[in-house]
Amino acid sequence: MTKGKIGYFIIVSAIVWGAVIIGCALVLKGTPYKQDITNILIGGASFHLLFIWGPLGNLFRKIKEEKNE
Repeated sequence: MTKGKIGYFIIVSAIVWGAVIIGCALVLKGTPYKQDITNILIGGASFHLLFIWGPLGNLFRKIKEEKNE
């Protein structure tokens, strides 16, 4: 992958966390439901780690291996 594709991962990461923050704000609007917020944050963090940083970590490893060859 190229540097441009890495940028897409970072942008998607920002979009995911933006959605998580908006979701939290919607739940907090007038009501203090801690469990609902926890579920949204755990879901966002899980999605972020599995689908954004997991593939990005593999990409960084491949780039490092290519430089070492």
